[in-house]
Amino acid sequence: MTRERSAASNSTQVCESADEAVAGIEDGATVLVGGFGTAGQPVELIDALRRHGAKDLTIVSNNAGNGSHGLAALLAAGQVRRIVCSFPRQKDSYVFDELYRSGKVELDVVPQGNLAERLRAAGAGIGAFYCPTGVGTPLAEGKETRTIDGREYLLEFPIHGDVALVKAHQADTLGNLVYRKTARNFGPVMATAATLTVAQVLSVTEPGSLDPEAVVTPGIFVDRVVACPSPAVLAEEGAAG
Repeated sequence: MTRERSAASNSTQVCESADEAVAGIEDGATVLVGGFGTAGQPVELIDALRRHGAKDLTIVSNNAGNGSHGLAALLAAGQVRRIVCSFPRQKDSYVFDELYRSGKVELDVVPQGNLAERLRAAGAGIGAFYCPTGVGTPLAEGKETRTIDGREYLLEFPIHGDVALVKAHQADTLGNLVYRKTARNFGPVMATAATLTVAQVLSVTEPGSLDPEAVVTPGIFVDRVVACPSPAVLAEEGAAG
């Protein structure tokens, strides 16, 4: 396990606001952002990052933003230099589309399974791994290949983040996280793959109040938590939270 805490930060900080939770994120940071479309997207943390003003960011996420909120708003603010994602385009990705076509944002497309595994590898301390996804496609260009048992594989490297912004259903003050249904998606692997992990939740409870069998992300991986109400704009769209 490669993720370590310093002696000065050996416990989870319960923040009073989303703005406090994202304080200190630097220009040029690689930020892992949870969510599958709008399900599980940490919208309040993304909005706080936009207000914070950090720029030249690399965003790692499954999608490249929806409509004009969340990641799309961060892109529109001109704070993102590069996006690493699986599905950059959908019917409401007009903010990303315009920026990409005008050369204002870079794109690195990563197949969804590879994205999840590269994040998991970062958290597990795996140096690299071979995967068959992408063989024979433009995504294989420049990558080392190896034939194993008669099948060709590509060498893939972990994706490490300076910061992970994730959304969970509940947390306790120790940082243990419980997720809700499909809103779980990339949260667990991203939480382990970043130097600083920040989680927004609906409520923060006292230790012992969460069923330990339901805890997916242990508090050792979570540096900051903040209680936020359910985002109205996403609730109207019926997204899981």
